[in-house]
This record gives sequence, C-alpha cells and structure tokens, in this order.
Amino acid sequence: MSASLTTKIATLIEPTIEALGYELVRVQMFSSPKGEASTLQIMAEAEDGTMTVEGCAEISREISVILDVEDPIDSEYVLEVSSPGLDRPLTRLKDFVNYAGYETKVELQQAVNNRKRYRGMLMGTNENLVLMDVDGERHELPFEDILKAKLVMTDELMALATAKPS
Repeated sequence: MSASLTTKIATLIEPTIEALGYELVRVQMFSSPKGEASTLQIMAEAEDGTMTVEGCAEISREISVILDVEDPIDSEYVLEVSSPGLDRPLTRLKDFVNYAGYETKVELQQAVNNRKRYRGMLMGTNENLVLMDVDGERHELPFEDILKAKLVMTDELMALATAKPS
C-alpha cells in the first residue's frame, strides 16, 4: 500500500474515530500470500492510551461503513482494528513526548551521524527533533525522517501497562 493511499484512508476515517472519542495511531496494509485477502490494520486509542475490545468493535463498525462507501482499496482486504499494544509504534510527534524515559528503537530514512538505526532511551523532543540517549550519547533525529519507531519491551514498560486502567 502506498503512503498516499494510507494517508487517504487516514483522512477518511480520522474524523469518525475522533468523534467516537479515540485517536488514530496508525494505518497500515499487510499483504497476504497470493490469492488471500490483505489486512488493513487500524490502530487507535483513547486519549489516555487505553483501548477496550468494545472500543475496537465500535470503531470497526463505524469505519467499515466509510470504507464501503468510499472504496479506497481496489482489492480484497480484511479490516483489523486494534490498540497499539505494549511495544507500540511511535507514529506521532506527541508519542515521543508521552513515552520519554522508555527504551525505544528508531529507524531513519536518511542516516544521521552515519547511522540509520538507533536503540536507546527516548528523551522527548525539541521542536521537530526526537531526542535519544544511546549509550550516554545524545542524538537529535529529525521526526520527518523517521521510517519506523517503537517502544522496546522492558520491565519498566510492563510496569506502565499494569498501572494503566483497561
């Protein structure tokens, strides 16, 4: 799925997701083996970072109608609505602020300091730069160059999850 199609789908469904009281985290398409339907994955969460099964079902029902009417995908697909999970992807600039202090993996489109992959402590942001501490060295990574980023499963992250109401 091209980035422009994911952007189009996000633009179509985001107002409905927000009207239901949730925030869109990510839209992604996963290809399946030849002959099988692909999966359109929609990740969403409440403002406090939580999500329930009922919330996923509600979003699924509402956006299915929009996707059926607008028909942005020209092949067969299965819609999957989920929470970002514990080792969540970081897709919005605010995610890098909200999860400062946790171990994170970041992959860049363009190398910074001769490297594209970073793993270390997320330190927040400074304007459009994501700040990371990797082995005691501070790195400033341009947000717009981040290809993918996610939290790393650690004991601290597990403690955060058990502290949040579901």
